[in-house]
Formats: sequence, structure tokens, C-alpha cells
Amino acid sequence: MPQSYFRSPRLYVDASLATDVAIALDRSQSNYLGNVLRLNAGDPVLVFNGRDGEWQAAIAAGKRADRLLVLKQMRPQDTLSDITYAFAPLKHARLDYMVQKAIEMGAAKLQPVVTRHTQTSRVNTERMRANVVEAAEQCGILSIAEVGEPVNLGKFLDQRDGTRLLIFCDEAAEVADPIAALAGAREAGAGGIDVLIGPEGGFAEEERAQLLKQPTILRLALGPRIMRADTAAVAALAVVQAVLGDWAAR
Repeated sequence: MPQSYFRSPRLYVDASLATDVAIALDRSQSNYLGNVLRLNAGDPVLVFNGRDGEWQAAIAAGKRADRLLVLKQMRPQDTLSDITYAFAPLKHARLDYMVQKAIEMGAAKLQPVVTRHTQTSRVNTERMRANVVEAAEQCGILSIAEVGEPVNLGKFLDQRDGTRLLIFCDEAAEVADPIAALAGAREAGAGGIDVLIGPEGGFAEEERAQLLKQPTILRLALGPRIMRADTAAVAALAVVQAVLGDWAAR
């Protein structure tokens, strides 16, 4: 991606994108462009909608920066690796951080999963979606990850496709080389991957037993140290993307 992309304002819009289409901005977007960035009519802005790729637009003439005129496509639409990040919800700022990092790491879906030792069962999914969009805007991501409603662990396991590879990050697993373990699961991960991180209190024994009964599962240790859940999210998604995802050579 050209370095110039990171110097251009970038907005997610819900409108369809095509040459010469005019887009009305909401109040917060207009305020950001006009009052925060001090942009004027004709100044360039990059826009994307998660469907039509990324387009260059310009602020339309007028007293306020409340409309954009779409000019030309800059990048075609891409797709994310088929990776669902399933996690025990955290509180407030740490959840915000984890959502942002999961999006930066290329997760296609975020799924809160409530376990026995989960810190909180109340999840503001609208706030999660706002964090998804903000992370995509800031990091040049074209696709908007799906945000699932919270479910308990039993329901998550009942509903998931058993042909997908479940990477169960377990602090009680024997420490081994996670790269080698993932490399051995390439064929199993071809139908999609669910990465599961539990709460900082760990999984209850009956939950662990239930998980280990899943048909396509890889029990993975993330090294010799116990990590906080938000750190484990970054570590797990990094190794998965490096070995099985879109970081790997094609």
C-alpha cells in the first residue's frame, strides 16, 4: 500500500460507490473533515463501504464539508481470511483495545463468548462495531468485520460449523512450538478457522472437556508465559495469520 494512503483522510460510508456519485456525510463525519482537519472544497478524501473497494473522493463545494463527490476507484474490494475471533468479553477500555487489534490483525468476525469465569457478560456490540469501523478507517482495511451477539460457550459450540478448525488457546496445554502445530493443521484450516481465547480466570474443567470433544480442534499453548487476554488475542492472531492466514506466502 502506498505510504501516501496514510496521509489521506479515510472514511467508511454506507452508500454505494461509483464515479460521479455524491455522498451525504453525517454530522460527525462533516465535523471531522471541516472542523478537525480543516479541509475545504476540492480536498481529497478516501472512502470505502466494505463492498465496492476504495475510492478517491473530493469535498463538494459548499459552506460545510457535508458532501463528497466520488471520483475514481483506487483499490478493488478484497476479502478477509476466514478467521473468526471468539473471546470471553473484557471490560471497557481493554475490550476496545482488543477489538481494534483483532481488526488490525485481519479477523473477519468477532464473536463474544460467555464462559464461567468471564469478567463481564454485558457487551456493548454497537460500541464494538464502532471500534471495528474506526480501526478499518485508520489501517487501510477495506472489509468490515462482522460482530456477533454474545452467546454462552455451549451455544457457540453447538452453532459453529464442525468442519471449521477450532484453535483452542489453552493456558493448561503443554508448551510446544505453536508455529509447527499450526503448520500441521493447514489442511484442517482450509474450511475456515475459529480462534478461541478464554477469560483471564481460565476455562473451567468441564468447559475444557467440552472443547476437547470438538471434531476439528487444535489445542494451542501461546508460549511459556501466561498472558492477559488482550495480549493473547494479538499473539494468537499473529501466529495464525503468519502460518494459515493472509500473511503466509501465496
